[in-house]
This record gives sequence, structure tokens and C-alpha cells, in this order.
Amino acid sequence: MIDLHFSPTPNGQKITIALEELGLSHRLIAYDIFAGDQHSSELGAINPNHKLPAIVDHEPSFGGAPHAVFESAAILQYLAEKTGKLLPKSPRARSDALQWLIWQAACLGPMSGQASHFIRYAPVHIDYAIERYSREQARLLAVLERRLAKSEFIGGEEYSIADIAIWPSRAAAADMGFDMTAYPHTGRWLLAIGQRPAVQRGRTAERAMPEKYSRARVDLTSGEWNHMFSPRAGENPAFLNSGNEISTSVDTSAGPKSQENQ
Repeated sequence: MIDLHFSPTPNGQKITIALEELGLSHRLIAYDIFAGDQHSSELGAINPNHKLPAIVDHEPSFGGAPHAVFESAAILQYLAEKTGKLLPKSPRARSDALQWLIWQAACLGPMSGQASHFIRYAPVHIDYAIERYSREQARLLAVLERRLAKSEFIGGEEYSIADIAIWPSRAAAADMGFDMTAYPHTGRWLLAIGQRPAVQRGRTAERAMPEKYSRARVDLTSGEWNHMFSPRAGENPAFLNSGNEISTSVDTSAGPKSQENQ
């Protein structure tokens, strides 16, 4: 059994999709990141960075005590290696797939996240930040488009964790109205992956993104801002200068809810 500490974001859906693809029994432990559930000491013992997703494998393939893994790319690689699936057997093809997995974790994910933050969440409109991260996101999406112009899947000829790492965020962007006209090969790949039954199971019901998570613009309360972005947000000069009062307290009294999935 694997415990999945989860919030219904594209990052979380990477792991629910992988678990469905691999047929691994798991228990979903849901967190409300707007309410600050992720700041609990229990999650901190699993992921010192207090971010989601994270897993605890109660039956690790190497034996011994339950094993915790955090960071979505590391979780995907761990699950692939545990099962011997979703990574090519060929050393060359495996290397290609892992390079694209790390590209998502080091490049596309962070840059897209920053663009999203300054467009959707920032209380102060900062032209430079929006332009900087939006341009870099566009450059990286062009890299992805060129890759998919010559390869059926991101890692190469086989569907792999590289596809799973990238697909949920691109699907979420498409759902929010992102124009795919300039990215026909990415659009082809997006539709093909979305037709997989395990992918559909991995982002429906309690795994689906709530409406609040998918708004084009999200206006947070001071408490939500604090929970989402920094327990010291009240000392951020941008907020001090804006006249907004930001609480620095973190309420972790609301515990996460769990649900088993076989």
C-alpha cells in the first residue's frame, strides 16, 4: 500500500495518473493547500519542504521500513523503478526519457509556475515579471513542440513518466483556454494521452482540480496567501507597501482527509 499525500493540482495528478497506470494500491490523503494543511508537522516528517505531492511506500521493493519520497519527478522515477514500468528498458532510451523528466522539473515546471504566479496570484501587477516568465514559458513550449514534431512521445518511442510529468499542466492550461494553435504537435500528443483510461481516472472525482484552483485570476485572502506562499509573507515589502494586512500565523488544526484506492 502506498499513501499519497495529495492536493488536486497538476503536480498531484502526475502521481495519481502514474499510480493508475501502474495499478498500484494506494490511499489518497487529501490536503487543502489554501487552508494550510500542508504546514502540518506530519507532512513535514515526510517532506521537509512541506510541499505536495509526497508518498509513503509501506512495502518498498528494497524491504525494510516504510519509505517516503517527495518531489513529483523523484516520485515518478521511484514508482517506475519499483514496478519496472513506464521507463524504457534500453539504456539509451531510458536516458532520453529521464532527461526530459528532469527538463520538466528544472525548466518547464518552474518557469510556468512563475508565469502563473505573477499572472494569477500576485497582488501587485509587475510587468517585468509577467513578461520575463511568460516569454521563457513560450520558449520552453516551443522546445516541447519541436520535440513532439519528431517523436510520438516526449521520451521517444515509448510512453513514459516523461509524458506523465508534463501532461497534467498542459491539459490544465488547455482547459483554461490556452491557445494551442501554434503548437499542433503538442496538441496531437495532448489529445492522445488524454484518451488513456488511466489518465482519465487519475484526474476525475476527488482527483479533479476544483474550480478555485483553475481560475484565470485568483484573489486570495491574507490567510490563504500566507498558507500558499510563505509563512513570513507579512514581511514581504510588496505587501507592506500595498497597504494589505497579511497574517503570519499558520493554522494546522484542520487535518487532511484520506480515501483508499485499490
